[in-house]
Amino acid sequence: MNILAMSGSLRATSSNGAVLHTALDGLDPAVWTVAHAAIDSLPHFNQDLDGVDATPHPAVGALRAAVAAADVLLVVSPEYAHGVPGALKNAIDWLVSSGELVGKPTAVITASPHPAGGEFAHDQLRETLGMLHAHLVEPACLRIPLIGTKVDRETGRLHDEATRAELAAALTALTKAAPEPH
Repeated sequence: MNILAMSGSLRATSSNGAVLHTALDGLDPAVWTVAHAAIDSLPHFNQDLDGVDATPHPAVGALRAAVAAADVLLVVSPEYAHGVPGALKNAIDWLVSSGELVGKPTAVITASPHPAGGEFAHDQLRETLGMLHAHLVEPACLRIPLIGTKVDRETGRLHDEATRAELAAALTALTKAAPEPH
């Protein structure tokens, strides 16, 4: 089974990266293959580059292929200026016309240093992904508040046991939503 991890933060040592890695650590490698969406090399979305006769940029083709190959999608994102970071929104924009998200079991997890856990970005991502007909797995969607107090900077993982338990439950819900293997 394949899980595609997509981070809204491009920083190598971001708190959201720690959330993503902590969540993925709980997957059984005998069952799950993890791929990471490379959103940092995507060109700015431009419909002129995505028309009927257009050949998509190689990074766009790679993103679409990765989403299509995934059984489930895990999106982890910070909130930036009360919204979705531009690189993540750009990646999602490239998926609007291609249909790879239709019916795809998807988890949205936002983490923020603020007490609301990135509620604006969380709601925006859920709205956008829902409009693209991704199957949002409700028990797999989380907002993690006060993330800065929960990250072990040395290991790049979360040390807060309650948050780790929430992440484990979310990943269990997401993986249970995956289609049955043929």
